[in-house]
Amino acid sequence: MPIFVGKLCSIQEFDMIEIDGSHGEGGGQLLRMAVALAAITGQALRVGNVRAKRSNPGLAPQHLAAVKAVAALCGAEAEGLQVRSPEVVFHPHRLRGGEFQFDVGTAGSVTLVLQAVLPVALVCAERVVMRITGGTDVRDSPPLDYFRCVFLPLLSLMGGRVSLEVARRGYYPRGGGEIRVEVQAGAALRPLVTEARGALREVGGIAHTANLPAHITARMARAAQQALPPVPAPQIEQPLLGWPQAIGQGGAIVLWALSEGGVLGAAATAQRGVPAERLGDEAGRALRAEIESGATLDVHAADQLLVYAALANGLSRFTARTLSSHASTTMWLIERFLPVEFGAAQAGPLWRVDCRPRLK
Repeated sequence: MPIFVGKLCSIQEFDMIEIDGSHGEGGGQLLRMAVALAAITGQALRVGNVRAKRSNPGLAPQHLAAVKAVAALCGAEAEGLQVRSPEVVFHPHRLRGGEFQFDVGTAGSVTLVLQAVLPVALVCAERVVMRITGGTDVRDSPPLDYFRCVFLPLLSLMGGRVSLEVARRGYYPRGGGEIRVEVQAGAALRPLVTEARGALREVGGIAHTANLPAHITARMARAAQQALPPVPAPQIEQPLLGWPQAIGQGGAIVLWALSEGGVLGAAATAQRGVPAERLGDEAGRALRAEIESGATLDVHAADQLLVYAALANGLSRFTARTLSSHASTTMWLIERFLPVEFGAAQAGPLWRVDCRPRLK
């Protein structure tokens, strides 16, 4: 079913969930997750004050691409789908699998598009294959290697069967990166219960640059190694990319710590004018803080896995070093759509987060 974009009269006849886009952290994640939840539940939705707390409010290209991607998977009728729109009205229909091509059209983040569309793809009754083009490693979004090497392994612990292939990297301002994501149908998600992390088995990472001198990658990796605990010795890959592996200049460093209970991650994205040493040190210190805290999920994974915990059948429980405003907003939003209850309480230096089915 095609996406309908324009003024909808009939959509007003349906009961809608009304979401104030300025609630909580008031950013793009609230819109992306609201649209995903609407598609999953079949609930009509209106989001007003889109990204009201940002300096450039309204829909940005990557948010527009995310909404259109979700709409394609559920044949949604929608209005307000244009850049800088302050309101989106979304009426989903039946979920469907198949093959899809989504183009952000700029260096907007492909991982932000995936944050919206992946939960929807996982509940489709048919296999979903998506080719997404845009920025693979850009500011204010998860670098591709974090998504590939930290988030997806955690999702696989819950039974999510997702594969990701990188055709090429793309960076600000040109974009042009491309990934292929395949989501297998019929995988019922298991609860995520990680109350004890266990011993560290490996600390590793990937520091990559594209169309830049090799010494930049080496300096970034060396600074990260110096900031990390010496045991186990960090092993950081240092790929150097050029055409056709990457379009434009850019890079990122993604670090992880594997343990008996899962994986912790941290990352930093290359920025013009920011020394490589600062990026590596930032990522290394962030992962060290996660390791030393004893948390079972890093602060970013604790945010991104909430919707999957809500879709799982049973109680999920984990600990995090801190609870971000993104996470608090996401928990509030999910409870508007799904019959679950979240609990978050500080237990010593950590936050303990529960997600359980709501009692009838």
